[in-house]
Amino acid sequence: MPRLTDARKELRRTQITDAAVRCFSRYGLERTSIADITAESGLSTGSIYAHYRNKADLVRAAARQMLHQRADTIGEFAAADVPPDPDELLSRLTAAIDPVHARVGVQTWSEATTDPEVHAIVVDATERMRAMLHDCVTAWLVKVECREPAPAREQAAPIAHRIMALYQAELLYTALRTGTKDGS
Repeated sequence: MPRLTDARKELRRTQITDAAVRCFSRYGLERTSIADITAESGLSTGSIYAHYRNKADLVRAAARQMLHQRADTIGEFAAADVPPDPDELLSRLTAAIDPVHARVGVQTWSEATTDPEVHAIVVDATERMRAMLHDCVTAWLVKVECREPAPAREQAAPIAHRIMALYQAELLYTALRTGTKDGS
């Protein structure tokens, strides 16, 4: 049997993780089985276990993937030539919320209260997101509001904190609003 290249392995891992996210959204973290993920991915059970040790490993991979995607979205806004103002930033972030990811994200937060590895992933990603929001608000204050960089950084901290809190509240609202099993 031919060996998988690193790129092909990464594609396969993403395929499996994406299938796991869909299953976690549909059935919940606890009730999703490897058989569910196998069926959803179209791969064999052996293929799943070739890339992930167990379901807990898949939960951690899914959490990491989703949280990093959110952080990447914020990074794009912060890197813009003209960063959005705080209200627009929050509007863009909430408009980009995927209900499937919101449901799994809320479950991941719950899992973070009992699984130290998931806790570390959630805390790291949350702090990265907050730092990027801080950078984005700072850039807006400097580039658009013509503030000096040092005071702008100080003024941006509580604004970024509020944006983060409102974004997380919107994630929870989306997760609850979109149902449980089939997303309705």
